[in-house]
Amino acid sequence: MYAPTALAEDIMLSALEAARVGEDELDRVLGGIDAPIYATDARGVVRYFNPACIGFAGRLPAVGKDRWCVTWRLYTDAGTFLPHAKCPMATAIHEKRPVRGITAQAERPDGTWASFMPLPTPLIDAAGKLRGAVNMLIDVTEARQIAELRRQAERCIRLAQGFVERSTSDALTLMAAEYQSKAADLEQKAEPSRYLA
Repeated sequence: MYAPTALAEDIMLSALEAARVGEDELDRVLGGIDAPIYATDARGVVRYFNPACIGFAGRLPAVGKDRWCVTWRLYTDAGTFLPHAKCPMATAIHEKRPVRGITAQAERPDGTWASFMPLPTPLIDAAGKLRGAVNMLIDVTEARQIAELRRQAERCIRLAQGFVERSTSDALTLMAAEYQSKAADLEQKAEPSRYLA
């Protein structure tokens, strides 16, 4: 449903190339990215995060202590608790492969939530040895809110067409217009994401 654009994949490729050059180059490349992105060692221990991670996770990640992820708590899209040790980053490191095409929910310490698409990618050196991994977190919260508002509007329109009683039909049509208006407002206020297709 939510797929990374070529730009997000280009950023991940740049991180992979930088990792092959060395840690200083990796830090330089990751520091210049405005999307939440972090790197771990081969055991999954967070060794670097950029400032965007703090805003996304709602917390200050602990370098050298946090493992697998910078978020506080994780959940599947279905709402099931997802231990960090079973998160997409852990899978990418254990299986030594990029993980794509999934979304998850992050709970922040203040109780707010964010929907996101992770792009965990193992960092393999020229000798083929796993050095760690890098992960970009693409926030899809607003995109999902807009989609849900549009679904509600469509539902109201379908219901309105099924009612003969004019007042009920008019009320449902008005509700549909309000949902559409809220979706349009969110689209206008949302900074266009460079990382979503």
